[in-house]
Amino acid sequence: MFTGIIEEIGQIESVEKGSRSAVLHIKCNKVLEGTKIGDSIAVNGVCLTVTTMQGNGYTADVMAETIDRSSLGTLKSGSRVNLERAMPADGRFGGHMVAGHIDGTGTIQEISRDETAVWYRISAEPALLRYIVEKGSITIDGISLTVARVSERDFSVSIIPHTQANTSLADRQRGDIVNLETDIIGKYVEKLLQPREAAKPESKLTMEFLAENGF
Repeated sequence: MFTGIIEEIGQIESVEKGSRSAVLHIKCNKVLEGTKIGDSIAVNGVCLTVTTMQGNGYTADVMAETIDRSSLGTLKSGSRVNLERAMPADGRFGGHMVAGHIDGTGTIQEISRDETAVWYRISAEPALLRYIVEKGSITIDGISLTVARVSERDFSVSIIPHTQANTSLADRQRGDIVNLETDIIGKYVEKLLQPREAAKPESKLTMEFLAENGF
């Protein structure tokens, strides 16, 4: 579990691409503190397992399913990525509940400035937008943000200079693809509210029964 509060901006040192998978070599420092092989680190909001560690970085395997459902397949040498270690049980909960299992991707349609704030308008599929509510929480590339506006086609967030300076959002441009994870609570509530199908009684009508009764 994560909080969406980015701890460090790492840099992709290299990407080993297979036919349907990849291995990311990530340069970083802070998130390696107290980390061991097998631990989870969110990379642009995607929960990945640490497979090897070096003095100034680590590697993580990316499966085909993850590449298909996220923007990680577009990463290349030099790309900056948002990093966050899994939340410790005794840590501060500064963002919101983030699983690190993204629901899909969105596309940046517009970036504009409003005095000190920076607005990002992001389009997404209706299947994702249904879980995005005004003043609710959204995770964009692993960053916990508050939704300012929602329409039938897109949503907008407004970020402060600190967030832009300390995350990879500063690198994003119009047309870029970003990872999205909607608030997990909404998905659980929807599931629980779905009516259960009534158990159908097992039929005792068989061919043997019909034959024995003259049918």
